[in-house]
Amino acid sequence: MKTINDFNFENKKALIRVDFNVPLDDALQVTDVTRIEAAKPTILKVLEDGGSAVLMSHLGRPKGVEEKFSLKNIVDKVSDIIGVQVKFVNDCIGEEVEEAVANLQNGEVLILENLRFYPEEKAGDKTFAEKLSKNGDIYVNDAFGTAHRAHASTAIIAEFFPDRKCFGLLLAKEIESLEKVLGSSEKPVTAILGGSKVSSKITVIENILDKVDHLIIGGGMSFTFIKAQGGEVGNSICEDDKMDLALSILKQAEEKGVKVHLPVDVVAADDFSNDANTQVVDIYHIPEGWEGLDAGPKTNIGFSFVIAQSKTILWNGPVGVFEMKAFSKGTIELGNAVADATADGAFSLVGGGDSVAAVKQFGFANKVSYVSTGGGAMLEMLEGKTLPGIQAILD
Repeated sequence: MKTINDFNFENKKALIRVDFNVPLDDALQVTDVTRIEAAKPTILKVLEDGGSAVLMSHLGRPKGVEEKFSLKNIVDKVSDIIGVQVKFVNDCIGEEVEEAVANLQNGEVLILENLRFYPEEKAGDKTFAEKLSKNGDIYVNDAFGTAHRAHASTAIIAEFFPDRKCFGLLLAKEIESLEKVLGSSEKPVTAILGGSKVSSKITVIENILDKVDHLIIGGGMSFTFIKAQGGEVGNSICEDDKMDLALSILKQAEEKGVKVHLPVDVVAADDFSNDANTQVVDIYHIPEGWEGLDAGPKTNIGFSFVIAQSKTILWNGPVGVFEMKAFSKGTIELGNAVADATADGAFSLVGGGDSVAAVKQFGFANKVSYVSTGGGAMLEMLEGKTLPGIQAILD
């Protein structure tokens, strides 16, 4: 696996695919800088070697050229974080861009305009990829968040750099962390899967059953398992058409010697609201008109006990509607348990949009081993799929 540490960038222009698809407010100010900070070490390595960096990214889902999705809106924030006044060019291919790249001096950084202003980017167009490839000497992919897409800038472009392509530090770390969980893990290995739907996690569950010792299932998806076993779940979210599948997963787990841990009690509410009336009930007996919105106290103790025994932990998905204060306790308790296990020497990987939001919101980001930056990409790796953006560098 070639990383940027295998190259010296002195007098070289690194063409780096970053993931600067960051949230902006109504005033077009960046509201979360995580992805920019994550790319910083790769950019600095190039500059410290005595090279220059040409950054390319997409932003949002523009339909053609849209001012609000221009990457010029993030230039000041990127400059602040990297500590270098970043330059910007109003396009990502063509003469104006090639001139800006040619004039770039060692130690300088240039951001190209939004790749998705061209439909050819998402289409994985080879001619477009070739035009992009003229913007650097060495291609670096550091965008894990888009590694599962066969887009021009993430997969196709690598063809034009047969011996001059590598992973950035962030993408290398993502691959390493996932392989640590899926491959050479220290046992016992525990996977915590939450979120609302079983359907979005089926392939993940089936792929990791061979690799884990414990599977904790929480959040909305647990009600499908409970109802499938004859439980009464009231108004709780439930995928009735996935109940047979839930039973089949439990059977597969038993055959493989994987211990499945489901919630035993829940905080139920009479309305999907922070101000709803609540009661703690047995998860198999949720009253009519009530819905489970958070893990209950006995469940929190049980899950924490399993996590405390674990040496490798994968956490994907919250165990309650943590965005509402009234239903955040289960996810906070889970975060505390993972943080404590990590402090005791376990390796913990957190990934998936909601889990990442939760660990940030409740201050766990620095208390776990690694927080993944790519939701969809991480899920596809957990499903055992080959990611085009990763394969393109390995080929």
